[in-house]
Amino acid sequence: MIIRGDEPEQLRLIRKLYKPGNYFLQGNEAVAYGALFAGCRFYAGYPITPSSEIAETMARELPKLGGYYLQMEDEIGSIAAMVGASWTGFKVMTATAGPGFSLMQENLGYAVMTETPLVLVDVQR
Repeated sequence: MIIRGDEPEQLRLIRKLYKPGNYFLQGNEAVAYGALFAGCRFYAGYPITPSSEIAETMARELPKLGGYYLQMEDEIGSIAAMVGASWTGFKVMTATAGPGFSLMQENLGYAVMTETPLVLVDVQR
């Protein structure tokens, strides 16, 4: 498990797993790797086109860094899980598209009111 404040160890692990160089990536993959390199260790999402590649990348890469990937039953559950994980100290993220974003509004408002930090990527169709 990743303990908050353990950033130097995380940086060593990232440097070991991901070598510097030039990479050819889709935009969604670049978003996922950017989140991983920024310290995201919890992703809860529901796969929806066109954001599915973000979930696929996070599902593959998060376990390598000691993180957690949850495929939720819907978008409502994904943002609720993100709020809970953020309260425990994780840097959290999810990705969705327009219809999924609409479903997240109630819990997104709650996250805003409680000043809960989270990253929500809305991939446009």
